[in-house]
Amino acid sequence: MRKFFLLLFCFSTFTIALYAQKQQPYHPDANASQDINNAILEAKAAHKFVLLQGGGNWCKWCLEFYRFCKADKTIDSIINRNFVWYHLNYSKENKNESVFKMYEYPQRFGFPVFIVLNQDGKRIHTQNSEYLEDGKSSYDKNKVISFLEMWSPDALDAKKY
Repeated sequence: MRKFFLLLFCFSTFTIALYAQKQQPYHPDANASQDINNAILEAKAAHKFVLLQGGGNWCKWCLEFYRFCKADKTIDSIINRNFVWYHLNYSKENKNESVFKMYEYPQRFGFPVFIVLNQDGKRIHTQNSEYLEDGKSSYDKNKVISFLEMWSPDALDAKKY
């Protein structure tokens, strides 16, 4: 019986750890500069833009945006079709100060903050997430869709105008 409870405890601990890891989109130990360069290369090859989400695992609104987008099939599809999504960490462990400086201090808007890069890695937009909120505890689906669609490669394709 003790072995059963020990096994159950180990399985539960593993499951909780796995779940917690899935809810941690930011990686303080990551080399953000290199990761962003790789995201730009991936975006260029796939004819997408890069969506940088600045914030941290400590930020309720940052985690909520991640959860919100993954839970909504329409929004998740828009992101996957148009962007390489990277979570740019800002935390006491790693503030990525040089990276945030390169994008002209978007953290001034609070967190999360969104930075859209074109296929060449040029910053084309910085979005204050406050304008995407529903005013309560999550995000407004129509506002998020509008933001993503207005800053997608198709929307900024001069051949379409």
